[in-house]
Amino acid sequence: MEYVTSLFARKVVAAAGDGVDAGAMLASLGMTPDEPLDAGRMVPAERYYDMLEQIAEQIDVTDLPVRTGASMRLDEYGALGLAFKAATTLGASYARVERYARLWTNVSAYELRPTTGGTLFILHRAGERRLGMRLSNEATLVSAVSIARQVCPVPLAPVEVLVRHPAPRSVAAHEDWFGCPVRFGAELDAILYADEALARPNILGDEGISKYLTTHLDAELSEITREPALVTQTKAAIAQTLNEGMPKMARIASSLGLSARSFHRRLSEHGLTFQSLAEQTRRDLAEGLLRDESLSLAEIAFLTGFSEQSAFTRAFKRWVGTTPATYRKDIARR
Repeated sequence: MEYVTSLFARKVVAAAGDGVDAGAMLASLGMTPDEPLDAGRMVPAERYYDMLEQIAEQIDVTDLPVRTGASMRLDEYGALGLAFKAATTLGASYARVERYARLWTNVSAYELRPTTGGTLFILHRAGERRLGMRLSNEATLVSAVSIARQVCPVPLAPVEVLVRHPAPRSVAAHEDWFGCPVRFGAELDAILYADEALARPNILGDEGISKYLTTHLDAELSEITREPALVTQTKAAIAQTLNEGMPKMARIASSLGLSARSFHRRLSEHGLTFQSLAEQTRRDLAEGLLRDESLSLAEIAFLTGFSEQSAFTRAFKRWVGTTPATYRKDIARR
């Protein structure tokens, strides 16, 4: 199952104000209004999106993501917030988010990517672009700038903000808050920064404290990313058969000495499905193979279980937000 930090849920309900029943909204996530803020407490992502859509039925949510993201404070992120603050530059702060994001969500990943005109801080989030996810993505981008402004010694504005989904009825609140153009209908969810902005020293940057905190975060990350043996074995079995097309669950179960029913049950115990593991294996394999310049895109498509290169390109763009060819070029420039 996919999760997000309850911190965002609490913040969005507060930002919605008196137009919604805060108690009822939080109750839908198994929470109460008097609970302390806890970034480590997780809620199911789909239920969070459901709650956002319920709020949208009751109030105008055009600028709700802006108000929600702007209310985020580094001190509320626990050790991760301290590590962001202690990093010596803004670029180093965002590198902490890129590395440690899994400590507060398993639905999103972040990437720093050099590009023309600066560096992109990219939000990767797969899935249907339902209203709840769109509102969540906008709030996430706003929060990424909000916490950056809390460590920056001078006023900070991105060069541009990119949002994949169509624009709301007005973007005035977004552009006013970001202080730059916001381009909806883009190929990525991302914030473009000038390189000099990312290189600027943070107000409280401290290399010693930063190293101490990242050691702590590395330990936390190793605990949540240590895969059960069954998951590791399943991914390996899927990868070995992808060049024959997408494998059936029964075949992989049999190769592991399990019945399909037992295999499904054991994956469910880890909050996983065969389909989600197969998709993740394909993506991981594709990203790895794209680093090998000797392989053509057609060969990589074949090795990852696609019958046509065009289907591979569409899937990869859905996973990562860019085409395989562009991804490969970006890797080569790093």
